[in-house]
Amino acid sequence: MSAEYAISLEDLYVDYPDGNGGTKRVLNDIDLRIRAGEFTTLVGPSGSGKSTLFRMILGSEPPTCGRVLIDGVPLAQPGRHVGIVYQRYSLFPHLRAWENVALGFDLQEFSLSSRLLRLPQYRKRRAEYRARAQEYLRRVGLGDDADKYPPQLSGGMQQRVAIVQALAAGPSVLLMDEPFGALDDSARQDMQLFILEQWQETKMTIVFVTHDLEEAVFLGTRVLVLSQYYATDHAESRGAKIVMDTHVPGEHPKPINYKYSPECTRLIEAIRLSGLDPTHRQHIKTFDLNHRDAFRTVSAEEWQR
Repeated sequence: MSAEYAISLEDLYVDYPDGNGGTKRVLNDIDLRIRAGEFTTLVGPSGSGKSTLFRMILGSEPPTCGRVLIDGVPLAQPGRHVGIVYQRYSLFPHLRAWENVALGFDLQEFSLSSRLLRLPQYRKRRAEYRARAQEYLRRVGLGDDADKYPPQLSGGMQQRVAIVQALAAGPSVLLMDEPFGALDDSARQDMQLFILEQWQETKMTIVFVTHDLEEAVFLGTRVLVLSQYYATDHAESRGAKIVMDTHVPGEHPKPINYKYSPECTRLIEAIRLSGLDPTHRQHIKTFDLNHRDAFRTVSAEEWQR
């Protein structure tokens, strides 16, 4: 697999015990390729397996079947090449802002034992980490807040620190799981613009989960819909599939007023209809997979169902 794809999922299935001696399928034959530097947004109804999919990409849990590749290399366990930002900041409240950011630098080079064995080197490097962390914070407008503890910062400021913390670790792929869901509308829009600026600057591959369809269309160059709401010839769905994979047309990043455009409204309605409305179930043969990298490896048995 070419390394032009930062993320590749091939024939991915995930089953969990159902508590009755059987299994429940959560993800059903997921095929996905995401190019390096792409900003992909992921939406889907509750229970569609978005968090499960993130665990597969992180390497924190193996699939039941199939494989995951990061930068063309099969993923066997979690590594620093994939980072994640959660909705609730994930900051250590007893560490100052710069210390939270510098923690990634620290952990990459020193273990607890090596800090003691290499104390002079550790102290020198610690000073360098602080300078680097303060520079990161300055670049995102938090230079004057580097010595503050998380509880002293607003929600938006805390989330900036969390994003900088993830960026500073230098992953090639950044997963963002509802990172702005706890913010008010004004702070949320500020953070949307902020992450677009960071994406443009770093050229990082981002996969961004959100329940806000307007946010998904505004941020992403590509939108994926993961859903358990679809139909086959003889049965209802069994586990979630990618039921829509579409390019977001037009320039990117988009101006704020794009959110109020007819184009945005039409795309949001298509997304909602494709996989978020349980009363409208697309047939498996008619999924809207129009993105240039969309593909499906489908068994003959599946097509006949």
